[in-house]
Amino acid sequence: MSLEAKKQTIHVPEVFLPIPEINYNKWAVVACDQFTSQPDYWEQLRAHVADDPSTYHLILPEVYLEDMNDQTIEKINQTMIEYVEKKYFKSVGHAFVLVERTTILNKKRLGLILTVDLDQYDYEPGSKSMIRATEKTIVERIPPRVRIREHALFELSHVMLLADDPKLKIIETLYAKKDQFPLLYDFELNMQGGHLRGYEVLETQPIIEQFNKLVRDPKNPLMFVAGDGNHSLATAKAHWERLKKDLNADDKENHPARYALVEIVNIYDEGLNFEGIHRLLLNVNDDFLIGLFHAVDKEDETWIYKNDTEKIPFYIPKNTAKAYEQIQNYIDLYMERHPQVTIDYIHGDQELIELCKKHPKSIGIKMPALERGSLFPFIEKGKVLPRKSFSMGCATAKRYYLESHFIQNIDPLKGETK
Repeated sequence: MSLEAKKQTIHVPEVFLPIPEINYNKWAVVACDQFTSQPDYWEQLRAHVADDPSTYHLILPEVYLEDMNDQTIEKINQTMIEYVEKKYFKSVGHAFVLVERTTILNKKRLGLILTVDLDQYDYEPGSKSMIRATEKTIVERIPPRVRIREHALFELSHVMLLADDPKLKIIETLYAKKDQFPLLYDFELNMQGGHLRGYEVLETQPIIEQFNKLVRDPKNPLMFVAGDGNHSLATAKAHWERLKKDLNADDKENHPARYALVEIVNIYDEGLNFEGIHRLLLNVNDDFLIGLFHAVDKEDETWIYKNDTEKIPFYIPKNTAKAYEQIQNYIDLYMERHPQVTIDYIHGDQELIELCKKHPKSIGIKMPALERGSLFPFIEKGKVLPRKSFSMGCATAKRYYLESHFIQNIDPLKGETK
């Protein structure tokens, strides 16, 4: 792939933020795919934002996904129109946004807001695209999201793409010069989300060239992998693929829906807290363990918990990506043959132990944290990890919606919606 083609992966968006009169603490809310089993969180958030302008009114939290209907989508799209007509947006200009996030764990995480070309993204296993999924994409999750996006004026993004920059040269070097950049926002996030600062970066071409240099193999080019929000990125891709069928060549090149707003984070950023996601099997027989012990390479010790035993030593591959692949493949095959078995994905060792004690005929597998250095080489081989193979911190540390990118050809500064 040529250098010119590489340059097309990253684009410089016209970024929009809420006008200063809007309360940013109420405007920015956490990613819609968090707290999916905790409606209380979303009810508290709804009480906090009330009827003030907020991205809460522009998204569908997945905890309510089963209640979605045509009226739900229409209300979201109508609220977007209302916010544009009331001129709630200001333009940052064509720029990147350097983001400094301090999470509830008091960890600092750096990111860079920009747009990427959806023609350079493919979530299918075996892909050789510049942007790839890290975990298996559940295609059934895409159509409901497309229904919201197809008439949306703009996108709010919780997509976090990871870059493989072990020498910490790109985003970290920018941050060292942050005092040279205009400060765009500086505020506390709601619901224990921490603190957020953003800086406007206008000189973008040198940064793009630095990201281009991260691509190691021109025959198998890989620039970014999806860390969070892969299904949202897949939704943007599906919408664009449908839309571009009816566009002429010029419109295909320049249509704003071709580009998706993302935050780039270095996989080696110290603020990223990689955690394992444990497996909990319910209604399972002891023959599960016999097959599991034979299904994996035995190199490194972890633990299995049972309802009637405290813990059992279990040996898995040292390569964490390989461990998730082997264990989940076995689980999937076992569940096909034993339809009474169900699985849950658990964060936290103690939570796993307590659930195993609570449920008879349960087995918990303590999974390792992903080794950062193993992820890109694994994806470069054309593979994807099983779903729920790693987490990058607790739910409150996920991206909050703030910046907007318009995906229809309108002028929001004039309050135009057509």
